[in-house]
Amino acid sequence: MATLALSDGDLVVRLSPLEKLGAFRFDEVRAPVSSISDARPVDDPWSELRGIRSPGTGLPGVIALGTRRGSFGKDFAAVYGKRPGVVIELDGADWGRIVLTTDDPAGTLRSIGR
Repeated sequence: MATLALSDGDLVVRLSPLEKLGAFRFDEVRAPVSSISDARPVDDPWSELRGIRSPGTGLPGVIALGTRRGSFGKDFAAVYGKRPGVVIELDGADWGRIVLTTDDPAGTLRSIGR
């Protein structure tokens, strides 16, 4: 499962090798910590997804992994099954939003200082 970490002033989404393959990414997703405008836990991360998957892997209710694009720009998603998650809103970064499932949303947010 994708994880969040802080590294050198950036928020970093770390992906396993299989997740990198499924997301069609070979590097980490990064955004400056200073660009975080909101970070919140969510019970249903599926309802937070916007745009279309491009590129990535998707099967509704099962997996949404990769870049999501729309008139808003682009988001990154790593959403699996019926788990809770976190939504990180970004302002002025390459990504508009990061949506991840996690077994411990509050702990995940604490780990990034939110």
